[in-house]
Amino acid sequence: MSEIPVVDEVSADRVRGHVETIVREIPHRAAGSANGKRMAEYSHAAMSGIGLTDVAVKELQAIVSFPEHADFRVEAPVETSFKANTLGHSIKTGPEGIRGELVDVGSGALSNYAGKDARGKIILTELSYSPARHEKQRIAANQGAIGAVMMNWGHPENQAVPFGSVKPMWGNPTPENANTEMPTIPCIGIARAAGLELRKLVEQGPVTVWMQTHVENGWRPVQITVARLPAPASSPEHDDFVLVGGHQDSWPGEAATDNAAGNACQMELARVFSKHRDKMRRGLTFGFWTAHETGTMAGSTWFADQNWDNLRKNCVAYLQIDQPACIGTTEWATSSNPELRSFHSAIEARLLNKKIRWERQAKSGDSSFFGLGIPSFQGRGAFTDAELKSTAHATLGWWHHSIENRLDKLDWSLMQEHLRVYTAYLWELTTAPVLPFRFAPVSKQISDRLEELRVAGKSVGLETAQDDAARFANAVARLDSRAAQEAEQFARGRGSEQAALLLNRTIKRLSRILVPLQSSSVGSYGHDTYGFTPQTTMIPCLYDLQQLNQLPDGEQRWMVETKMVRARNRVADALQDSTDLIDEMFARLK
Repeated sequence: MSEIPVVDEVSADRVRGHVETIVREIPHRAAGSANGKRMAEYSHAAMSGIGLTDVAVKELQAIVSFPEHADFRVEAPVETSFKANTLGHSIKTGPEGIRGELVDVGSGALSNYAGKDARGKIILTELSYSPARHEKQRIAANQGAIGAVMMNWGHPENQAVPFGSVKPMWGNPTPENANTEMPTIPCIGIARAAGLELRKLVEQGPVTVWMQTHVENGWRPVQITVARLPAPASSPEHDDFVLVGGHQDSWPGEAATDNAAGNACQMELARVFSKHRDKMRRGLTFGFWTAHETGTMAGSTWFADQNWDNLRKNCVAYLQIDQPACIGTTEWATSSNPELRSFHSAIEARLLNKKIRWERQAKSGDSSFFGLGIPSFQGRGAFTDAELKSTAHATLGWWHHSIENRLDKLDWSLMQEHLRVYTAYLWELTTAPVLPFRFAPVSKQISDRLEELRVAGKSVGLETAQDDAARFANAVARLDSRAAQEAEQFARGRGSEQAALLLNRTIKRLSRILVPLQSSSVGSYGHDTYGFTPQTTMIPCLYDLQQLNQLPDGEQRWMVETKMVRARNRVADALQDSTDLIDEMFARLK
């Protein structure tokens, strides 16, 4: 069967029916609440109603947050108050609140603190993903701030008061990180219009503000829903599967785009693929996560931990569906691990008549599977550069994380487009005899990053890792070429099943080695904090090399150097192991 008939079977009208029911009957689907559980049960009923027999609601304990309004006022040089929301996992101030001088730190990145003293002060920052709220809080606390005021994005007149969480820790805490990765300062969100007023005041001279937070943080039982659609037992790779996921918890109100729409897309995709299970070489597993908003991905992280062996052995890729078909988007943006880029880009070019953007995927949303080494991607509508510039880079719409996130923020013609693309992604991943991954882009990004760090890395022996990268590049060229040749043979009806199985096993094992290297600072068995600045770079474990040559001889330099030598060793091992793996495959390939 060709891809096209399957693509034409998906229905935005069916998605709309689910979304309208969810937002009308189950608003504010907070993890740990009655509605959070009702949403998990709705997902279970929807997937069972399609005919899937392996569907379950899983309950886990997670540390979540129930933030309420915040009290916020300016005391000097003028007296005025602004509407505000306490951000999730904020520190609770008590009735006395906190008072301090306001210091504007722009987007809240570490570089924005240059020349500014935040010690004992309350910061004013933009609520954006440069970096994410969680990282803004972590940096502010490390800089000695006692509180944070985060103004919303959107157009300058935007009056929407944002919700959001500031918990940097990814998933549930452990004894080792409970005291180092949880929030340590009170944080509130205010409208963009209010924030711009405050910014003008700060530009004119000292501003004193007072704030009081209202929030309950703690452990609660939360629920995720998991549904499996396995490939037929006759398939040579029937144990393998593609993971499709998106969060089903939400902030107050309808939260139509975030993420009722994504949940409904999963339900529709499952309906269509269940009709064509006999054509699938690999299965599908659908995850409806929770504790995304107020638990910083506790649900998907728990699933990764609890299903580690099966995921590591059999999961070929992870597609995240979050906030599809936002109204006003006219472009398409995909983020992915580089080995997936050629696969999804070809589909997008074939099905979309619009500008397409790509970026390397950093750890965001429910991308809880980097440590496992599962290549991940997500694609959705995007705003133009001009639109983003005029709305303080509101990539997810000015209404994001606010009570304004209603049904009218969804475009149903765009939803049909999204569904067609998602279906095409999954059809190829579940039916291709040879996995359509190519590693030359990974090799190039690794080599480029090592070259960028060459001078800084001399003191830790990075040049020999560059030699390893060159050998890896040669091995990858052979692998990609053979994978493409074998795929072409299958297209002509002459493919070798033995070659396909060897190639696919090697491709999966390569990802297990390379994805953690590309995407994680901490490594396979832990999680970087949300929005962690080193993750903006390729090979984040080498991030601190940038400061090494700027440090004088002394304790700090010697500690950083020790850390970087170990990071260099990690890079070298990954490159050598990857090259050996490819060589071993060719030795076995007839």
